[in-house]
Amino acid sequence: MIQLTNIAYSIGGSELLKDISLTVSPGEMVAVIGANGAGKSTLMRILSGLIRPSRGSLSLDGKDLFSYSAEEMARRRAVLDQQSVLTFGFSALEVVMMGRTPHMTGARKNLEISLEAMKTTGTDHLAGRSYPTLSGGEQQRVHLARALAQIWEPVEGGERYLFLDEPTSYLDLAHQHMALSIASRCTQAGLGVLAVLHDLNLAANHANRVAVLKKGRLTAVGTPEETLTPEVLRDAFGIETVVSRHPATQGPLIVALHQPNSTQNNHL
Repeated sequence: MIQLTNIAYSIGGSELLKDISLTVSPGEMVAVIGANGAGKSTLMRILSGLIRPSRGSLSLDGKDLFSYSAEEMARRRAVLDQQSVLTFGFSALEVVMMGRTPHMTGARKNLEISLEAMKTTGTDHLAGRSYPTLSGGEQQRVHLARALAQIWEPVEGGERYLFLDEPTSYLDLAHQHMALSIASRCTQAGLGVLAVLHDLNLAANHANRVAVLKKGRLTAVGTPEETLTPEVLRDAFGIETVVSRHPATQGPLIVALHQPNSTQNNHL
């Protein structure tokens, strides 16, 4: 598993994360939720190995995460950022094949895996298109295919992990559910998945556990039923909600209540 123990991160005298302890195990999806500025993206960057915590420990399958080489990490975990900027005129297929860079599996195998990943995300028909000409949603799905291609096959001596930072950005309703369904299938294949999500109902429908961040601290970790409650959500987001049972999944169904803001300028 990936294990964070008493992680903290400070920059410019501000402590962005405080005493975070969390695990991500193979075969489960952990959703991280919280208001803007709660520390979600900072937590993702630490988990991904992009930045080092100011204190605390972070291990991958029992070994210090920062002791792995960049090549080892690239074979073990893939990251889908909230927004990926790429202005060069690569084709969509070439972008997906970048995910195969850490693997010594040969051009033919890399091409087969990349095309399969594009089929999974419904982007195979875009393979020959210039990436910059794609819509935001198409680009996001191409990058999801790249991340999948990166961890498509089991690796010797360790587990695989997929980190998703707002994977539904730019996606319409159908593709939002498609992206999270793909993540769920990854857990069924034995991968560990951590997803930063704003949509609480997507978290409720797809995550095994939910971690709630508020001002850099974890205020709740548990099943969707344990964490997606009116009390926890009021504390995390400052808004009243009604939580009922979803008629299809039987999990939590969250509806935010409209609360007029008395300080709002009425003529706007």
